[in-house]
This record gives sequence, structure tokens and C-alpha cells, in this order.
Amino acid sequence: MKRVLIATEKPFAPVAVKQITGILTDAGYDVRMLEKYTAKAELLEAVKDVHAIIIRSDEIDREVIAAAQTLEIVVRAGAGYDNVELPAASEKNVCVMNTPGQNANAVAELAIGLALYGIREFFSGKSGGELRGRTIGLHGYGYVARNVKRIAEAFGMRVLVYTRYSKAQAVAEGLELAHSLEELYAASDIISIHVPARGEHIKSVSYDVMKFLKNGSIIVNTARKEVINEEDLLRIMTGNPTIKYLSDIEPEQKTTFQEQFKGRFYCTPKKLGAQTDEANTNAGVAAAEQIVNFFEKGDQTFRVNV
Repeated sequence: MKRVLIATEKPFAPVAVKQITGILTDAGYDVRMLEKYTAKAELLEAVKDVHAIIIRSDEIDREVIAAAQTLEIVVRAGAGYDNVELPAASEKNVCVMNTPGQNANAVAELAIGLALYGIREFFSGKSGGELRGRTIGLHGYGYVARNVKRIAEAFGMRVLVYTRYSKAQAVAEGLELAHSLEELYAASDIISIHVPARGEHIKSVSYDVMKFLKNGSIIVNTARKEVINEEDLLRIMTGNPTIKYLSDIEPEQKTTFQEQFKGRFYCTPKKLGAQTDEANTNAGVAAAEQIVNFFEKGDQTFRVNV
């Protein structure tokens, strides 16, 4: 019998847990739960004899993989997978998957919500602006950005996109493309960031790009903190008192941002992008189905490691 661990320091919604466990038990698997754990030792103990693990933002590093003697697959219920140490998994022939697109609408709605919050002066009572007629620049064009585009167009916004890897998709949809990040940032009233924390994207939101921002621009980050060069952003916001930064990811220098840019900086209390019952269910169910398909059919469609 396959043993599957659902290891979630930040648990799935109860409705999601019911559906996830239902799929796995129907397949004849032994389902184990580790929720709201507070020490890594608890995770290390729980993984010892399992064949599969479903996680959310939980860290699966080399130590955890080494402790999981029978592990065959880890599925991250969500799009990003930088919380899994891929080389260590590959060395032990452990398949790592994500569930792309399952929480995309939830994150996109938050991105638009942050844009609204910023343009309406943080609901402070001051006179703000409207999204209609403004240009939103999508830095990246994956699943989340496509949903942001759909919602932004419904608000009457102009959508501009810069992407290296989804250009054909954007062109097929008739989107207006920027030819460089500099062009995107110069032309947009609101920048919405949708790139992963790897490769050339690390610190790609740099001074050389942000120096082209318009007065009054708003940067919205629902991606990863690593894509922002924080020193450069601090420099930009110090030099231009009209720039705002709203993030779903706590910056390394959160205190500095809060102290220096009151009324121009906001960060959600926790990473909330995928924190909806619907997104929880979609991603968790997809993770469970991918595990069943992996064991029963050898399906590795969403594998992210080599």
C-alpha cells in the first residue's frame, strides 16, 4: 500500500482536505496528515516511510529528502516550487511536480485588489484614482498574468505585456507587447509582476528598469520577493515620492519600507494569493490526482526536476 503524507504547516481548507483524502483513499492509499507543525523534527519523523508527499509552502530540503527513505514523489500544491531542493530530489530519483494554474485566478484577483488598494490611496479617505483607462504592465505572462489580463480588461484597462517565454501565446491573444522591461515599466501606470524566482528573473526588477517608471506608478508583486532588487526599490521610492509598492510577499527589509514609505507601501499579513477555499481545493485535488496518475500510470506530465 502506498503511503501519502499531506504535510502542511499552513493547512488546506477542510473542504479541500476532504476531497484530497477521498481521491487518495479511493485509490487504496494510506493517507497521513501533518498539519500546523511547528518544528522541522516533526516533518523529518513523518516522512520516514512515506512514498509521496503533498505540500504547500513547506520546505522540502536535502535533509528532509534524505530522511524519506521510501519517497518517490513530492507534489507542490501550487505553481512555485522553489521550496523544494530539486537537485537533492533528482539525486534520489524523487519526482517533483507542481500544479500550475490551479490557484491562478485567486492570485490574479489579489493582484487586482492590491492595485485598487494602491490607486485608492490605501482606503485612507484621500482622493484616489480609477483603474479604467490606465495601463497595466504584465511582467511575465503565465497562468496568473492571463487571469490578471482578463480581469483588467473588464475594468477597462489597457494591457501591455513583456514576456520571453510566452510570446506566442500573447501574440495569439492579440495582446500588445513591450519589447523590453524598460519599455514596459515606462509605459505602465501599474506593474504586476508574474515571474518565478529563478534564472534571469532574480532581482530583474532593478534600478535600471525602475528608473523609467512614471510618476504615480504602482508596483504590485504577487510573485516572489527574490525578483525584486530591494536596495534599488528603496532608492527609487526615496528619489520619487509618488511611487507605491504593494506586495503579497514580505520583503527582507520590511521594517525599512514601513518606516520610510508610510502610505506608499503595503504588504499582506501572510502570503495570501492562493488563500481561498477554491484555490485550496483546486491545487490540492490536482496534487492528489497527479500522485494517483504517477503511481498507477507512470504519468509525469508536471514533473519539474530532471
